[in-house]
Amino acid sequence: MQNGPKRSIIEGFRGVGKSWICSSYVVHQLFLDPSKNILVVSASKTRSDDFSTFTLRLIHEMPILQHLIPSQQQRFSKISFDVGPAPASHAPSVKSLGVTSQLTGSRADIIVADDIEVPSNSATHGMRWKLGEQVKEFDAILKPLDDSKIIFLGTPQTEDSIYNILQQRDYIARIWPARYISQTDNETQYNGAVSALCVDLDKHGRSTEPVRFSDIDLDEREISYGRSGFAMQFMLNTKRSDLDRYPLKLTDLVVMDIDPELAPEKVVWAHSKDLAWDGSVPNVGFSTDRYHQPLKLVGEHIPYTGCVMSIDPSGRGKDETAWAIIKMLNGYLYVVDAGGMQGGYSEEVLKALAIKAHKFNVNEIVVESNFGDGMFSEIFKPVLTKIHPITISEVRHNTQKEKRIIDTLEPVMNAHRLIIDPKVIKSDFESAQGYPQESQLRYQLFYQMSRLTSTRGSISHDDRLDALAIAVNYWTQQMAQDADRRISDRKEDVLREELQKFEDSYYRNKKGSRNVFTW
Repeated sequence: MQNGPKRSIIEGFRGVGKSWICSSYVVHQLFLDPSKNILVVSASKTRSDDFSTFTLRLIHEMPILQHLIPSQQQRFSKISFDVGPAPASHAPSVKSLGVTSQLTGSRADIIVADDIEVPSNSATHGMRWKLGEQVKEFDAILKPLDDSKIIFLGTPQTEDSIYNILQQRDYIARIWPARYISQTDNETQYNGAVSALCVDLDKHGRSTEPVRFSDIDLDEREISYGRSGFAMQFMLNTKRSDLDRYPLKLTDLVVMDIDPELAPEKVVWAHSKDLAWDGSVPNVGFSTDRYHQPLKLVGEHIPYTGCVMSIDPSGRGKDETAWAIIKMLNGYLYVVDAGGMQGGYSEEVLKALAIKAHKFNVNEIVVESNFGDGMFSEIFKPVLTKIHPITISEVRHNTQKEKRIIDTLEPVMNAHRLIIDPKVIKSDFESAQGYPQESQLRYQLFYQMSRLTSTRGSISHDDRLDALAIAVNYWTQQMAQDADRRISDRKEDVLREELQKFEDSYYRNKKGSRNVFTW
């Protein structure tokens, strides 16, 4: 902070004390030069106010800083305050703002952007772009002095973090991960940005701050967060999530409005910017992921072959009871509904699932029986009988879940045969907003889809994605159908039917001694 470049990024793992140290740095700068103006910006106004409040307390409680206490004629609040020796100025000595506040008109020698990236403002491409545009205002606020500087403090929240984008704008990053890494990892995964204090091959994998975070404590956090979450929040490694490691890409999906009764005989996909969906459909994938509309629809709209609903039940706790409803026609799978809810085997959950089965005219329900050894089906049957009596079958899996899901979904998605209704994407995004901010993304189906790898435990929650895979697997046997051949067969059937009508009409008229054909 003290000797870094004019535009710097300081990334430290959760709990390392970035904000605490920065408050000390701010007080130190005011101690050396009380005429400086310092602006503190955070994702929320409350967070930035906490920073300035702590800074003010340091001034009051440290004897060496008593002369910096504001006088009665100066500004004196947690939002903005002056230090005692500061000269008269439009800008206070320390001022706190939220990143979405009115920044125009402020002036500062030092701008501290403290945790401006949080899950709630970086979940989608649109949000990240907006945040990137907002921080451009800092350069207009910064005074044109040799010792002026902008300091970003934070922990990346996504693989496309604002801190990665800023490095493309000539900001210099320094990273302090929770565990020691090797020099090779530093070069290949962090572009050499990790502090030399955290690079030591002999201590590789051990805690960089063992007094506060022991190796056992970090292991427990890794289990709780999941490997990908821990890599992001504690190892600050966004490149570890290399796009090539994620086989299920949202770009391969076809997103279009789906009719509940009829579907086109063939859907043609194309990778084109002109076909990409706009921000009306929330995209929680990588920066290269885009939802695409179909290039064209071929053939007539005809009834679906069938409709299946899959359910991945859970007990009470953090896991969800997830479902997916998929209709099939000519080898194309149409996802008309999907989601998850907490509540385990409660009557509300069972009734809600039965109502959905009735609404979409489901022909069969497939239940994952690994949990509870089939108990869910037995409890669900009486509820289902009252609302939508249909067959319930069970499926049991013994293979690794991550690999099984990838093996099921990847071929279908690569062939662009998985079609999603945009209402499903919007509902999936909105349904997770009731969860804590730090876990909202992990509960979303399309976040789970885009972040899944073959590594065990790669995502902390996979209920919704597993339910989707179960439904897709149900139709796997019929997916071998070729849509073009089915269209041709249907046309032959229609022609044969018309010829038969003509033949029947001819002989019926002949028998009645009529010479006029009836079509």
